[in-house]
Amino acid sequence: MAESPTNPVSDDTARTFLKALPFFQGLPEASLQKAIAHLVTRPFPANQIILLEKDWGGSVYFIQMGWVKIRTYNLDGKEITLNILGAGELFGEMAALEEATRSTDVITLTATTISSIPAADFVELVNTEPLVGVRLAQLMAKRLRQVNRRLQVRETNSLARVADILVFLAESQGQATDQGEICIPSLPHRELSSLSGLARETVTRVLTKLEKKGLIRRTPDAVFIPNLRALDDIIH
Repeated sequence: MAESPTNPVSDDTARTFLKALPFFQGLPEASLQKAIAHLVTRPFPANQIILLEKDWGGSVYFIQMGWVKIRTYNLDGKEITLNILGAGELFGEMAALEEATRSTDVITLTATTISSIPAADFVELVNTEPLVGVRLAQLMAKRLRQVNRRLQVRETNSLARVADILVFLAESQGQATDQGEICIPSLPHRELSSLSGLARETVTRVLTKLEKKGLIRRTPDAVFIPNLRALDDIIH
């Protein structure tokens, strides 16, 4: 696995973070403590490879802070961004459950802090706590819906496709501001291009158009959405 050389740090803050995740809430304390007994937390810089396709699935990962992208390649060798995950989300669970190698790469988009637990501990939790199995199934269903929606939107115009990506990011990781806007990090246009299936230049033009319409507001570090419903209306 291609990990940062940063020394592992396991602390109470990371444990508190994991215990507060909806994925773990409601579990017996004894089961939860056993699951995170071998918790390891590492900080990673931006553009750091966390996992590579064909790596062995030895751990399951939980994002404490930052953003990562899930990447693969098509038959022509072109990079395709399958998903972008942020704080509170997990990855690596499928390889752990299947006892198989990774099917995609995972790379940080921003400075990111990630906690991991051994695959064996995660699988034991799934096998002994029915609630975890239910939540895992819900997670898989959510991600499948997101993929289906993105495929459907790809048959529409470029404005709807970029709006769909922004809504997707806002719904999964958006933070409300005091002004009533929803804030998401300003991701590189190449990532929005890969997610939407549009040329980078097209994405840039669409973002400018959305900003002129007052549907988004941009700063160097963030995108602000004043009215998520109005942005969503573009898609339908």
